[in-house]
Amino acid sequence: MTFQKTFVAVVLFFLFTTVNLAAQNNQPFTQSLPEAEGVSSVAINNFLDAANKSKSEFHSIMILRHGKLITQGWWNPYNASLKHTMYSCSKSFTATAVGFAISEKKLSLTDKVISFFPEDVPVNISENLAALTVKDVLSMSDGQDPDPTSAAVSKDGNWVKSFLAVPIVHKPGTSFLYNTLGTYMLSAIVQKVTGQKILDYLTPRLFKPLGITGIDWEIDPKGINTGGWGLRLKTEDMAKFGQLFLQKGKWKGQQILPVGWVEEASTAKIIQHPDYPQSKKDSSDWDQGYCYQMWRCRYNAYRADGAFGQYIIVLPQEDAVIAITSETPNMQDEINLVWQYLLPAFHQNKLPQNKQAAKALKDMLASLTLALPAKNPLLVPAVNFNKNFTLDANDRQIKSLSFNIAKKVCNLNFSTDTATYRLAFGEGFWQKGVTSKHGPSLTGASKAIFTGGAEFKVAGTYSFTGDHTIVLQLKYIESPHTEKITCHLDGNHITVDIENSFDYGSKKIILKGIASE
Repeated sequence: MTFQKTFVAVVLFFLFTTVNLAAQNNQPFTQSLPEAEGVSSVAINNFLDAANKSKSEFHSIMILRHGKLITQGWWNPYNASLKHTMYSCSKSFTATAVGFAISEKKLSLTDKVISFFPEDVPVNISENLAALTVKDVLSMSDGQDPDPTSAAVSKDGNWVKSFLAVPIVHKPGTSFLYNTLGTYMLSAIVQKVTGQKILDYLTPRLFKPLGITGIDWEIDPKGINTGGWGLRLKTEDMAKFGQLFLQKGKWKGQQILPVGWVEEASTAKIIQHPDYPQSKKDSSDWDQGYCYQMWRCRYNAYRADGAFGQYIIVLPQEDAVIAITSETPNMQDEINLVWQYLLPAFHQNKLPQNKQAAKALKDMLASLTLALPAKNPLLVPAVNFNKNFTLDANDRQIKSLSFNIAKKVCNLNFSTDTATYRLAFGEGFWQKGVTSKHGPSLTGASKAIFTGGAEFKVAGTYSFTGDHTIVLQLKYIESPHTEKITCHLDGNHITVDIENSFDYGSKKIILKGIASE
């Protein structure tokens, strides 16, 4: 009997240990209190308060110190399980694919770009085009001016050929110009020498070791990942990437990135505006030098950087990483909040335990939410929106729409020449859903597509702002953006105003129609 009891105890011990180890392996970061890692909870709370009051719409934040997770939060309806459009943060991952290819001797920094695409070069190859190297493209010193990206990617066809056809007016390596099509070329080069899209090439080398799953990346009409944009991954994945760089390419004791690549990729290769006065440089995080598809920051930091405020900020001096997703009208204002509130929060040694501040921070993080439209309890709509409407001819090709409002949910259906869409909006809450309708996007005019599926996660809310007016907000919660639809009913006539959040009221599409019954 004693032997049986001992045997059972040993088995249970090993089962318990195995389960615990498995659980630990599924957790990428050890969690810790800010003060235990020398960071002020009060300062983090002040940052969150300032973020809520700013013009920027924050969607998520994660803060790591000494490799430990000390803060994470998402503004409802965003949450930890959602991917988020990275925009130009994608560039840093593309550069990492180049780093792997170099370490595997599939290419070198000094390789000439035209050597990879002899079939796509122009008839007359200029001296500057012939001289253009992989390193020049990595450091945004391609020599083209203006940036050819928008013109090239909005057309069907061969983006490589389009890039090579653009005149190079400056000697490569001498002049900085942000050139997203150049980053696409890096993706095309890696695919040419490896036979794989960079998403597939990076999966066993980067994403799998870091436990990054469920991501997707847009492709061009030729099946090449867009490189300069189009990657979608979670906030946690952003933090992992930043921590990997902070640890000079090591992850859980193993060297994941090629030795020396972090130092090579994160040090300045070119100064953006060498003619600027020092005072102007000192106030800008876009004039500290450009690396390999990364930016140097003030305070000896560097970052992956995406439009509308997607940041992976690495602070070597503070042994910290900050990952942020957002939609902001002013990216400098957003990162200024980091320097104003979070940078002073880091201290060299542990801080005294502060239970009150820790609880306040925990409560703040749990309550983060995007503001819902204010509701006037005395407002009673004077008109019935539950009708079908036929719309006049319009650029959006929307032919009809209909409303069904009941039990605090507004169901909006509308049809185009090719599809019918059904969207739901909650009154006083975010109604979650999915749609095949593409949302607002800075790169929406490009011919790139997602291969991960045709459905997009959304959250909608609505409110009556007048007795004849209803406003619907549809957030595409795997992107930074919102579509705002304002409908005004005058008798049987409807006016529909459609705005994209990133236009900040500067552009509006106006549709008109009439009740069809």
